[in-house]
Amino acid sequence: MAEGLLRDLFGEYYEVHSAGTEPSSVNPFAIRVMEESGIDISSHRSKSVSEFMDIPFDYVITVCDFAKESCPFFPGGIIIHKGFKDPSQANGNKEDKLREFRRSRDEIKLWLIEEFTPKAD
Repeated sequence: MAEGLLRDLFGEYYEVHSAGTEPSSVNPFAIRVMEESGIDISSHRSKSVSEFMDIPFDYVITVCDFAKESCPFFPGGIIIHKGFKDPSQANGNKEDKLREFRRSRDEIKLWLIEEFTPKAD
């Protein structure tokens, strides 16, 4: 979700890549709540950080505590961490899970706006 949000908000300012320490598949609830915001992540795929080890990054952003602890070192990259509750760990019925994904989407979006809005020169 963070990749889709950052691309949507500030794609003209940042080149955005997303990867996980334990890639699997893009969660259908994430696809649904992002679609509700007008952002299509249905073609995204879960990638491993190993795919990006040879790419120099200005920033490496982690959004969960597990990723922060297990994220490999990226030379030259400034690491920015903000822990969010993982919505995929939500219990309950479909609506309960959607509610958690919406909460997470909205929290991430607010943080990205606060942290990454380009400054006027």
